[in-house]
Formats: sequence, structure tokens, C-alpha cells
Amino acid sequence: NNPQEGTSDSAASGQTSADANPGAAGEDAMAAISRERDDWKDKYMRLYAEFDNFRKRSSRERAEFAQFASADLMKDLLPVVDDFERAMAASEKAEDFAAVREGFALIHHKFLRTLEQKGLKHIESNHKPFDVDFHEAITKIPAPSDELKGKVIDTVEKGYSLHDRVIRFAKVVIGE
Repeated sequence: NNPQEGTSDSAASGQTSADANPGAAGEDAMAAISRERDDWKDKYMRLYAEFDNFRKRSSRERAEFAQFASADLMKDLLPVVDDFERAMAASEKAEDFAAVREGFALIHHKFLRTLEQKGLKHIESNHKPFDVDFHEAITKIPAPSDELKGKVIDTVEKGYSLHDRVIRFAKVVIGE
């Protein structure tokens, strides 16, 4: 008996089924490419969805931060508000206006100290050279002396900076 009897001629000659049917090899390659394309498309869609979720989460966190950024300041100002309420209640019955004035001065000092702890600074202006980075000129008047020409004579409204960034320019009168 011939051991190769019962096998096909192509198997006996060492040919594979792909060699025997060249169209099957092309179909297998196309299926593999299609699967790879589908895998890349799935990875892309997942990455895009993940980025979109990140963008939305970041936007939401930014909005929450802006909404609650001043919470620490507000919490620190509440004792000052309490002091004002107590002072107003006490001033209704007070007969010693000097004591009431002193109480309000203490509250004012406490208020300013709280703001300074948060980084607020008063911009010194009087008798300083006029500087557009810190001052807003309201008007010019004749300088009382030659040394005050071009300098700030009077401050109409104080200026303030927060962490070295001007948040309100000092409104000043300049000598000329």
C-alpha cells in the first residue's frame, strides 16, 4: 500500500490549501487587515471619549474653583461681620460716643489685618512720584513747592494690590 493513497494530489505535492486556492489567502489577509482596522478604530474612539470626559471634568472643576475660590476669605471675614453687628447693637444704647468710635476703629483695624493676611496691600501714594502703574490722575493742581512738582499731592481714593498685582489704582491729585 502506498501511504499517500487517499490524500489529495495537492497535499502529496506539499501544497497548502492557500497555495491551491490563491483567493483564500487574499481573503484571510483582508480579514486580518479589517480586524486590525477595527482594533485601531476602537482604540481611537475610546481615547477620544476619555479625552472628552477629561475636558468636561476639567471644565466642571474650573467652574467649581471659581465659584468657591473666595470661601476662605469669606470664612475669615465672618468674625469681622460679627464684631460689626455687636458694635451696631451696642451703639444704639451707648452714650459714650468715644467708646463707640474706638470700637469701630478696632473692628476696622481687624478687617484690614484680615485682608493683609490674604495678600492685600495698600499702595502708598502721597508725596511719591506719579506712576501710571499704580496711580490714576484725577486732576492737576499747582504744586505748593517745587519739590512736589510731578508728585502726588493728595490721594482721593486709596489704591490696592493683591499679591503684587494692582487690583485698584489709587486716584490721585498731581502737583504741576
